[in-house]
Amino acid sequence: MKLYIAEKPSLGRAIAAALPKPHKNNPGFIQLGNGDVVSWCIGHILEQAEPETYDQKYKQWKLEHLPIVPQQWQLKPKSQTRSQLTVLRKLVKQADEIIHAGDPDREGQLLVDEVIDYLKLAKTKKARVKRLLVSDLNTSAVKRSLAALKANRDFIPLSVSALARSRADWLYGINLTRTYTLQGQKVGFKGVLSVGRVQTPVLGLVVRRDEEIANFVSKPFYEVYADIVCANGESFSAKWQPSQECSPYMDEQDRVVVKALAENVVRRISGQPATVTSVVKENKKQSPPLPFNLSALQIEAAKIYSMNAKLVLDICQSLYEKHKLITYPRSDCRYLPEEQHKLAPGIINMLASSSQYGQAAGQANAGLKSKAFNDKKVGAHHAIVPTEKSAANIQLNTFEKNIYQLIVRQYLAQFYPAHSYDQTKVELNIGGGKFTASAKNTVVIGWKVLWPQKSAAKTKAHNPDEAEEAQSQHLPELHQEDVLLCQQGRLAEKMTKPPQAFTDATLLAAMTGINRFVSDKALKKILKDTDGLGTEATRAGIIELLFKRDFLCRQGKQIHATEVGKALIATLPEAATLPDMTAQWEASLNAISEKQVSYQSFMQPLTQTLHQLVEQACQQLPSQLQGLKVKSASGFKKKGRRRRKAPAAKV
Repeated sequence: MKLYIAEKPSLGRAIAAALPKPHKNNPGFIQLGNGDVVSWCIGHILEQAEPETYDQKYKQWKLEHLPIVPQQWQLKPKSQTRSQLTVLRKLVKQADEIIHAGDPDREGQLLVDEVIDYLKLAKTKKARVKRLLVSDLNTSAVKRSLAALKANRDFIPLSVSALARSRADWLYGINLTRTYTLQGQKVGFKGVLSVGRVQTPVLGLVVRRDEEIANFVSKPFYEVYADIVCANGESFSAKWQPSQECSPYMDEQDRVVVKALAENVVRRISGQPATVTSVVKENKKQSPPLPFNLSALQIEAAKIYSMNAKLVLDICQSLYEKHKLITYPRSDCRYLPEEQHKLAPGIINMLASSSQYGQAAGQANAGLKSKAFNDKKVGAHHAIVPTEKSAANIQLNTFEKNIYQLIVRQYLAQFYPAHSYDQTKVELNIGGGKFTASAKNTVVIGWKVLWPQKSAAKTKAHNPDEAEEAQSQHLPELHQEDVLLCQQGRLAEKMTKPPQAFTDATLLAAMTGINRFVSDKALKKILKDTDGLGTEATRAGIIELLFKRDFLCRQGKQIHATEVGKALIATLPEAATLPDMTAQWEASLNAISEKQVSYQSFMQPLTQTLHQLVEQACQQLPSQLQGLKVKSASGFKKKGRRRRKAPAAKV
């Protein structure tokens, strides 16, 4: 008997639908027509044991117990899914062959592997376990995956990586949360001060941004423009580019800050000849944006629909599991397997028959192959795209419609021509000063036809500084050494602006592009196009957790740190509040999954660092927390007057 173990019931049912009928539904599993069985986990049905499992004395939070470092790690069944573990225990004993069908990512690999290990599968049977990778729950796609089973042992490094992450997060979260909560009690703070290797640096990003805004002092700077008139009466505007000699009068961002200098330039150029010194014309092409991974989709949905990350993830799960309209959503990849291109005609034809997407799909060319189709860029899973299933007869709510529409548009863009435009750059000499002007003229609108342009009025309402750029000027036909007239010079006085407060979109973007906030240059280079803060599957939950624990709050669309959040960051050592360490973790965890780094070489230094962090925390009292209170229990459940447990394996 073959036993398929899926990550969750929805995946189990999708696998069963692609296997021999008739089916017999039983509690916790499906019996197939050929005698094989499909069962499932319900997410993680095992979890890291609490500290008191290792020693009853750890029930009490005491500084002398810290750090707690298990010598022999233990997992325990989750109480709410214990019955499903019992079902799996029985089926595993009966099975001749096991097919691992966890989700195609690091956590999905561990989730089923840890069950197989916990149930003490015989070595010979364990060596024969197969791996089923499903990213599309429609029957035809599942059948394709069933025909391409792999050896599960090839994915063990991925599982070890997830295991290292789970244990490291437990060590870091349990020990530092207990340490700082106990220290906080000494100064009268009654809440739980949760610390995590991802959540805390995210909070640190917001706290530092708030500080930058609070401490910002706006200062004036000056720009000079020349209104140019040609012999035939045509006109355009050119901007002054200050020379190196002007640097004493400029700030670190090369903006002129001395008004008298700018006023002098205006006087010198008005009514003077303007000689064209350079004309460069180029035809440029812009490829369509890549299909979405989860973070890119969450960022786009936050910008357009003001949807928070957790809501977008939940909607994606519904579109994937319930409606089967999209492929696996917790993807960190924006590329597609080249084999997937064969499905394009069917998907495009299906969308073309829809009233909502018909016109866009009708103009798509399934024969085109964008740079998104690249096997070398695809890992365990690929970008989020529509499946072959039609949404025509499915009742989607407004949120589901909006997210599905974004995914469809991004997919269809892959089958439109590149956006082509002519770009002209002109340099002029006016009174010895350098002035530049540029213009873009669309040649082929291409994929941009799917993105209707905002009106200039709307652009100006949202950001006045972008209004001028939105209205790209027309440049007349010019040649080098043409002599034109600077009719007049114009002085533009502007004010420096503080950095923008974080929003859902920009905080997610910061987490995915964390290299911008990493101070170590070597690490910054490593992380430039790879790792982020957290994973696709955890980022939404991390942000949500910080709100629940009263560390973050919302003011309209803006996200700010609360007084408690600010005090916690001020209390912690700087290393714990910066993304450098967690970025290094992610780099190491990826290296483990690629067999470049061992489990022990990651865990041993971490344990040493943990001892140092606990010792450092015990040496000073967190005075910043005096007089502060938290709302209820900062996201932890109250149980009378009992001590609250520290969160296990939270990031």
